[in-house]
Amino acid sequence: MALSARRRFSQLRWYVRELTGEAAYDHYVAHARTHSPDAPVMTRRAFERSRTDAREGDPREGFRCC
Repeated sequence: MALSARRRFSQLRWYVRELTGEAAYDHYVAHARTHSPDAPVMTRRAFERSRTDAREGDPREGFRCC
């Protein structure tokens, strides 16, 4: 019973992280280390800044009303 609840919580956590975009940095790090292991990986802060700048710079990437 406890294992089932733990598994459901894990699945719910995964879903929420994917839905909100919180897992994007984890995906970026995995991709960067797989495709070019010697290249430096951006910090989470730099990654989020870059993502925000790209989203705000291209109106097709995200909607901002203000």
